[in-house]
Amino acid sequence: MRILVTNDDGIESKGLHALVRAMCDLTGDHEIVVAAPDREFSGAGAALGALHDLKPTVTRTEIPDCDAEAWTVDGPPGLCVMFARLGAFGAPFDLIVSGINPGANIGRAVYHSGTVGAALTGRNGNVSGVAVSQGVSGFTMEGQAWTDVIENIDWSTSARVGQAVVQGLVDALPDEAVVINVNVPDLPLDEIKGWRHAPIGRRPPVTVASAELAPIEGRDGAFSVAMKWGERTGPTPTPEVGTDTELIVDGYVAISYLTRLEHDTDAEAVSTSAALDLLLD
Repeated sequence: MRILVTNDDGIESKGLHALVRAMCDLTGDHEIVVAAPDREFSGAGAALGALHDLKPTVTRTEIPDCDAEAWTVDGPPGLCVMFARLGAFGAPFDLIVSGINPGANIGRAVYHSGTVGAALTGRNGNVSGVAVSQGVSGFTMEGQAWTDVIENIDWSTSARVGQAVVQGLVDALPDEAVVINVNVPDLPLDEIKGWRHAPIGRRPPVTVASAELAPIEGRDGAFSVAMKWGERTGPTPTPEVGTDTELIVDGYVAISYLTRLEHDTDAEAVSTSAALDLLLD
């Protein structure tokens, strides 16, 4: 099976490297190819760019401690996936794996996430996808964490959880493409309470209360945008009950299916359940 690994944080992201190494340790005969942006594209969603005007550059690269074929693309993750679907990196891919994103993609952040957007782009070509994100202890906003907060983050738990989900999926890949959004608390593996299915919440981890224009001195008619932060809904006190946000706050892995069957996941979940149960038991 051919598996494409990508992300929205760029080819140098430690989370991407941890996920790639986890994919290289999957059981079975799998070919791992990496195609990731050459720089930060967080918040890009499923954007591709102006296709009629693109002159993208694709460059060979390497992932430390892994011999997977690797490429950088000077464009968003959705574009990486589209190029892969069209044959830029060889034969067709059977699965897209995106992440590991620093900051949980829960609540409204899902709609803007480049991590999730890559998987959704794959689904457009009937290729299933898994998006893996990790909550961050400390301040988070709209699914992304401040750089200094994530500098020393431990990716091992999310890599193991992502590997278990992907293993279950490749062992029983459905005919109709599914997208699985996986969010993992920022905890050691032995402190994870388990995993649960969850609907997507309606609020982001941190709300934006307002945006105001502030004049830029010396530039007539030019303004900077000053944003003010509002209520924190996760990972601290007031998550929406019964949502992916609440699960992360409570120490559970949150599994959400972003498909037409989003609210009827029992049948789809069979392939991933056993692997996660084994890992988190």
